Amino acid sequence: MRKPLLAAVALTLTLGACGWASQTRLNPFNWFGSSEETTLEPAAGYATVVDGRPLVSAVTDMAVERNPGGAIVRAEGVTPTQGWWDAELLPENEGRPVNGVLTFRFVIAPPRQATRVSTEVSRTVTAAVTLSMFDLENVTTIVVQGAQNQRTARR
Repeated sequence: MRKPLLAAVALTLTLGACGWASQTRLNPFNWFGSSEETTLEPAAGYATVVDGRPLVSAVTDMAVERNPGGAIVRAEGVTPTQGWWDAELLPENEGRPVNGVLTFRFVIAPPRQATRVSTEVSRTVTAAVTLSMFDLENVTTIVVQGAQNQRTARR
């Protein structure tokens, strides 16, 4: 009876010591606490980026060219002078169609210094955007807007 009692006391003391050791800094499993999730989003939220480029003066041509994965919308426009750059077709409504109409703004950056007017051919710029079949799913009309006019393509 003495040996089982001695073994039980020794086992109790050993297990009790393990509980104490798990709470100390000597235990490597306690060196780092549990992780917590933090966000990188600023407290006031992200700033909305506004594109300050003006619309191209006039949209002279527009085409919707089909490709195996969807379509390419290509537009040509005329600027008031030479030197305009960074032409882009920016989608309205985050690229979602409204009542089947997908609208793009034809924006372009002005020259950094005064430039010549010259001929219309030298002032023509082209921009294009690729649309997937998913983007075109509920689209019946595509519109490209310029400052003086807009061009439309329908299915």
